[in-house]
Amino acid sequence: MRPALLGVAVGAALTVASAAVLWWPHSETVHRSRQPAKVSYDDASRHYAGLVREHTLSGDVSYRLTAGRDPGLSYGHTLEIDTALGDSGIVSARWTADGLRIAFGSGHTLFIPARQFTHGR
Repeated sequence: MRPALLGVAVGAALTVASAAVLWWPHSETVHRSRQPAKVSYDDASRHYAGLVREHTLSGDVSYRLTAGRDPGLSYGHTLEIDTALGDSGIVSARWTADGLRIAFGSGHTLFIPARQFTHGR
């Protein structure tokens, strides 16, 4: 193989490999909230909520909101969130004895009753 052709082939392979690494499916937590100490639920556990942005290999983006006992947000009560809503971001998370109220930058609010995320759900 000619040196110039070899350089082009190596360059193309590195470009493809770099693109695959950059577009590889991954998740990132874009908002996290922890139940304040002054709010308690009858399961006597600490609860967490978070908005996770997920990227697919094809470049698609989706959001999921999870509330539950796992600080890593890998399980709990999970809701798929519209991309436009997720892109607007969460501006506040208010924990009460009745549940969790999430306010988005778009002006939308979402209420999750405590019974949906307590007791290991």
